[in-house]
Amino acid sequence: MRIQKSFIDTSDSGTLYLVATPIGNLDDMTFRAVQTLKQVDMIAAEDTRQTRKLLTHFNIHTRLVSYHEHNKKQSGPELIRLLQEGKDIALVSDAGMPAISDPGKELVSDAVQEGIPVVPVPGANAALSGLVASGLPVQPFLFIGFLPRDNKELKQELERLKPYPETIVIYESPHRIKKTLRHLHEAWGNREVVVARELTKKYEEFVRGDISEIRTYFEELSKIRGEFCLIIRGNSQADEEAVYNGDWWKEMTPVDHVNHYVDEGDTVKDAIKKTARDRGVSKREIYNLYHT
Repeated sequence: MRIQKSFIDTSDSGTLYLVATPIGNLDDMTFRAVQTLKQVDMIAAEDTRQTRKLLTHFNIHTRLVSYHEHNKKQSGPELIRLLQEGKDIALVSDAGMPAISDPGKELVSDAVQEGIPVVPVPGANAALSGLVASGLPVQPFLFIGFLPRDNKELKQELERLKPYPETIVIYESPHRIKKTLRHLHEAWGNREVVVARELTKKYEEFVRGDISEIRTYFEELSKIRGEFCLIIRGNSQADEEAVYNGDWWKEMTPVDHVNHYVDEGDTVKDAIKKTARDRGVSKREIYNLYHT
């Protein structure tokens, strides 16, 4: 058992501070966060270029080093060594709390294992900001972060999450939002969802409705920009029935239905077979419609 008394100096090592940064609006930055970044010996940043802009805005001149997904195996041990020597280090990500869908969890784990104090300096967080403004139940909720990119892994993850009654919170990027909404619709049926975009920024937007409506809304946009937070109502008996009945395809034409499976990697022959099965009609009927 270990006990950390964060504000009583009982350790010879330095302290690792996890400092929240703005998720959009620079005024998200707290007074404590600014003060901490000024006082530590160095700042480990996900993207030093992005963080340097923040430091310049708040007139912070602390030494800046790089710590990100691609160099964490090399820079992590060096940061631990410096902490053990007594250096105070602040870890920041590009936006929000570090270690939440951002680099940092390994560094935190290593620091804890070495008996180095780890102190959170809280602030803005996109998941909680989107959740509390969504209008959906906020307790309990399940935070997922980013879904897998690979189609097979994505489908497996959605199948795993399908029974959960909790409100589910997901992060998504602009170039994947349409695909994610499509997969959610197919896997979970037409649940209620809120899509929060550009939280705390000038063009902050909340799109509320069912997945079918929101899919249509984004499909009709010529350009999609900004970072997204999806808040999705948890499972209910009605959702299970909708998924079982496969209503995700009912707004598609037969041709679009076939093309959907082709886009997923099926041959046209297999796509026609699956479409016919979904719709309860003959393969010949779908074949004729598709090739006409």
